[in-house]
Amino acid sequence: MNWLLLKPGRTKGQTAVATAPPPARLSTRFSIQHMQSILPGMLLCLLLSAFAVVLEMAESRLLGKAWLESLNLALLLGVGIRTACKPGPRWAAGTKFCSRTLLNIAIVCLGASFAPNAVFGAGLHLLLAVVALVASSIVFTLLVGSLTGLPMQQRVLVACGNAICGNSAIMAAAPVIHAQDEDVGTTIAFTAAGGLVVVLALPLLLPSLNLTPEAQGTLAGLTVYAVPQVVAAAAPFGQTAIHAGTLVKLMRVLMLGPVCLVLGLIGTARKIPIQEAPQAPARSPAIFRLVPWYILGFVGVMLARAANLVPTQAVEPLSLTATALTIMAMAALGLSVDLRTVMRAGRALALTVLFSLIGLIGASLILVRLSVGA
Repeated sequence: MNWLLLKPGRTKGQTAVATAPPPARLSTRFSIQHMQSILPGMLLCLLLSAFAVVLEMAESRLLGKAWLESLNLALLLGVGIRTACKPGPRWAAGTKFCSRTLLNIAIVCLGASFAPNAVFGAGLHLLLAVVALVASSIVFTLLVGSLTGLPMQQRVLVACGNAICGNSAIMAAAPVIHAQDEDVGTTIAFTAAGGLVVVLALPLLLPSLNLTPEAQGTLAGLTVYAVPQVVAAAAPFGQTAIHAGTLVKLMRVLMLGPVCLVLGLIGTARKIPIQEAPQAPARSPAIFRLVPWYILGFVGVMLARAANLVPTQAVEPLSLTATALTIMAMAALGLSVDLRTVMRAGRALALTVLFSLIGLIGASLILVRLSVGA
């Protein structure tokens, strides 16, 4: 989604450097500097992940059952540390790397764990249902935001965040609608807090709904906005629920490209000035600018599994890798949730996020009852 985050051009006082180091040396230097910048944050997320796994094991031993999975625990630990003592700038690059790059790699690895029959048996009706849910959720959120008096830009950010994929959707939509940085940060904080409440509440509420594991996973995939949180919400109900939830969630993520494209077209139609892109021609094919690479990677690995190109012996290691990287991503996500910012935000934003989630959950439950069954 970097194609949407356009960088400003060179300022007037900047000039090109006449000489440059040899390419190999420059590449090596960049790699070393990059590793040094991300290492502290990665180690912090790794430490939180290991602690979360230990806590889950302690839960199982003391209570006979792990009421909170390590994924949830890693998220809570991250939120707790961010609230008690905000990590300094030296940790930022590593936590960002974990919450984005490692998460994307985990999604690609997760494609190998999908049974081809289950994936292709989902049917076109489920995809159309997901498209309808995302569209109706966006429209509903825009209406609620209008009633609460929330500015249009923040309405769009909340709508995209809750309906599609949370932070990634907000960050992707922000430059398209020219949102202010402060609005983006506050909206991310609120949607992250709302997503945290949903992911912790679903495992407690779903058993009372008398749904099948597939339906429970589908409901998680329709309501929770981040892939690792979908896994966390569906994990107590088994692998079938995890697979169904992740598949549905990835269907929602696929809506990010079309939604951002529509927003751009609306902005152009209304003659909103669009930020100029860099002069250099785009090197990536159009599909990579519309669909996140990790979605294409997930589909590619899934198709490779269907074609028997992925050895059976590699499925379990890839699944374990996906789980470990997802736990680290959850810890990084927790470190990005600032509860103080959430508490300081306005009433209109809070009400919009709240009713948007209520509407999304209600519509998702109706959809699950109709399409998947109890």
